[in-house]
Amino acid sequence: MTLRLGYGTNGLTDLRLDDALGLLADLGYDGVGLTLDHMHLDPLAPDLAARTRRVARRLTGLGLGVTVETGARYVLDPRRKHGPSLLDPDPDARAARTALLVRAVEVAGDLGAHAVHCFSGITPPGTTTDTAWQRLTGALAPVLDAADRAGIPLAVEPEPGHLLAALADFHHLRTLLGDPGPLGLTLDIGHCQCLEPASPVDCVKEAAPWLRHVQIEDMRRGVHEHLPFGDGEIDFPPVLEALASTGYTGLTVVELPRHSHAGPELARASIDFLRRATGTTNGAAPC
Repeated sequence: MTLRLGYGTNGLTDLRLDDALGLLADLGYDGVGLTLDHMHLDPLAPDLAARTRRVARRLTGLGLGVTVETGARYVLDPRRKHGPSLLDPDPDARAARTALLVRAVEVAGDLGAHAVHCFSGITPPGTTTDTAWQRLTGALAPVLDAADRAGIPLAVEPEPGHLLAALADFHHLRTLLGDPGPLGLTLDIGHCQCLEPASPVDCVKEAAPWLRHVQIEDMRRGVHEHLPFGDGEIDFPPVLEALASTGYTGLTVVELPRHSHAGPELARASIDFLRRATGTTNGAAPC
């Protein structure tokens, strides 16, 4: 077994997508976490199908795998970060987010992606917890149907501060939805350090049966700030060993969305760090 390393385009927003993909291939990454956004395969601009075909050809030519990520900050609403969400009080607003996720699944199918990533959103003021969960399950149902048709898992990410914030919340969602086959988990290693009661190693072991996508960066306990490797508190070699031992075959994607100003250098430094942490020279971690 090997770990397949990727880098997120949300940390390369100062680069054209074609240049970003070329950079990652040259550095030896196995794939890319592609955030659909206005600067990188805009999901709302004209000719999406044709543009997606071009990106698919580029990925194939470079030998890069791909996960489709949906965390663009202002792709739907230029004034509200991540708005509207799956928890929005307005049914039409929730439907817009659902439609975007369905479109992301379709794009993922055309790209040959191994998963589509998403998250719940923050519970709006004045909304009860029960109501928020009802909205989430209702809004995700069409996305899960699309994922089932496409044969691509929907990998929901526990996100600090959101309704679905921790691994326990992911399992609650599974229960509410009846544990549907297309539903999987995005595990962010930094988030485990930030807020989970278990260690990152134990989180990996616990999450293993549902892992469909992995994001990785450094972080400190109690502080939700994505940090370059070595700037936080995580001991990475045992985490990577635990991840490799699960048999997970998707991408492990470096997630540094606030570091695009130094994206090319951090992409290089990140893969060098992960190679040292796994004792390899080619980016692959032996199981």
